[in-house]
Amino acid sequence: MSEPEWLIWAREVQAIAQTGLTFAKDPFDRERYEMLRTLAAKVMAHGSGAPIQQIENLFTQQTGYATPKLEVRTGVFDAQNRLLMVREVLDQNRWTVPGGWADVNLSASESAAKEVWEETGYTVRMTRLAMVLDRAKQGHEPPEAFSITKLFFLGELTGGTPTTSIETSEVRFFARNEIPHDLSTGRISRHQIDRLFAHHADLSLPTEFD
Repeated sequence: MSEPEWLIWAREVQAIAQTGLTFAKDPFDRERYEMLRTLAAKVMAHGSGAPIQQIENLFTQQTGYATPKLEVRTGVFDAQNRLLMVREVLDQNRWTVPGGWADVNLSASESAAKEVWEETGYTVRMTRLAMVLDRAKQGHEPPEAFSITKLFFLGELTGGTPTTSIETSEVRFFARNEIPHDLSTGRISRHQIDRLFAHHADLSLPTEFD
């Protein structure tokens, strides 16, 4: 499933404007980049139906060289080869594997382990990087305003007990034939879950990317 062209265009124009405002010194150049940022907001507001002021505020908050945002997720399996999943409160309690945005001053694997602990109550040791994926190429719904790179790790259980959090309403392990249908599709897809099972079963598989 491809993203709408208006989203791709708006995202690219916003990135050009953000990077331009980071490096431009001439006041006339800055004015042009601000106009580009406003144009990107208009395109995204028109395509998404969101209020333009909301989009403009979102874009104004972005500073520095424009790069993809980093999301980390972890496939954690128990002794019965069942996958750890959580109900995501912010997405109507739909199911996903634990994860979220990578944090400042933590490595990607440290961020992933932190997300598992916070969302499930389990501690894990990261064992390998299974996938590095561009969110826009994966058919996730709904689409996002910014480019996102998703890192999928495999993690080995080291302790803890199942515990929900302000972000999660249920914590459970699922066999491959028990994966729930109501997935949080903005966070995980059935194909990505299948690939996590594949990497868990065959540790010789190379890291998948793109």
